[in-house]
Amino acid sequence: MTPPDAHSQTGQGGIRKQVVLPFGKSLRISIQSLRVRFFRNCVTVMTLVLAVAFLAFILISANIASGLLESGGATARQMLIRAGYDLAEDALRVGSSPKDHWIVGLSLLVCTVGIVNAQLMSVTERFREIGTMKCLGALDSFILRLFLLEASIQGVIGAATGCLLGVLAAISVGLIRFGFPALTSLPVAEALASLALSAVVGLVLSMIGVLYPAIIAARMQPVEAMRAEE
Repeated sequence: MTPPDAHSQTGQGGIRKQVVLPFGKSLRISIQSLRVRFFRNCVTVMTLVLAVAFLAFILISANIASGLLESGGATARQMLIRAGYDLAEDALRVGSSPKDHWIVGLSLLVCTVGIVNAQLMSVTERFREIGTMKCLGALDSFILRLFLLEASIQGVIGAATGCLLGVLAAISVGLIRFGFPALTSLPVAEALASLALSAVVGLVLSMIGVLYPAIIAARMQPVEAMRAEE
């Protein structure tokens, strides 16, 4: 009897059976791979954490300043100007400065390059593992799925941790600069939107960073992978 996760295909060479592993099994393999390379993965996640934390800090700080400006009137405006914010006379909102945009962009770029480099090194270390799986019949899509699952797990952990650190840092700096009103005037909906944006950016960066190394691993021929390891 054909197992439920097997597909029979008829071609010129006869009948072939292709065993398709369920998603849960792929997830367990990915988690096990992350555990085996725990410290290397920690470096990758920390790179993502720092980038997301900085982005969240910039966005939440702007939300705090906007909340103060809307609720505090002229007094809050003068307080923000003394704190270094460049505000026009009729400004009703506080946005990030061009300098902040450049710094955030560079940090995200460095984060992406770091993830790509770490994943390429991971592929190099896993030549024999990839070759063995391919010799056992693993398809390119299965190898690609493993790397994308690992990147997704790293992205979720890194983005969540980065958002938490970023919002804590922004609130702490706001309390030091403006006192308790920085917390009470913080618009919750806008802050949540900023955190969601930071988390999505972190997850996307993780996926982009692993895409090229994952394609290389998926397209690798079994013989080449086994030979490169020796």
